Amino acid sequence: MRCGQRDRGSATLWGVALMGLLMAVATALAIVGSVRVARHQVNDAADLSALAAARLAIADPDGACARAASLAVDNGVHLARCEINGEVADVWTSMSLAVPLIGTRELIGRARAGPAQPGGPR
Repeated sequence: MRCGQRDRGSATLWGVALMGLLMAVATALAIVGSVRVARHQVNDAADLSALAAARLAIADPDGACARAASLAVDNGVHLARCEINGEVADVWTSMSLAVPLIGTRELIGRARAGPAQPGGPR
C-alpha cells in the first residue's frame, strides 16, 4: 500500500464543500440585491407620485391624490398615504416583499414635492 492511498477522494469532498459555500454566498448576494432593487422601486414610485400630485395640488387637490395612486400602481407599488398641504404633496408608498428565510416584509417609501419657493412664481 502506498503512502497517499488513504487520502484518495478527499479533494472531491473539499471541492463540494467549497462549491456549497460559494452557492450560499451567491444566494445571499442575490437576496440582498433584490431587496435593494425593491427599495429603489418603492422610493422612485413615491418620488414620481409626489411630483404628479404636486402638479395638481392647487387646481384639483382631490384629483391629485387619485393621480398619485394611479401612478403608484403603474410602478408596481401601493399608495399608502397622500396629503396635500397647499402646494406641497406628501406621498407614502408601500410594497410587500417576500424574502427567503426571513418572510414577508413591507417596504415604505416617502416623498415630498412642491414648488422650490412656496407662493413664488411657477
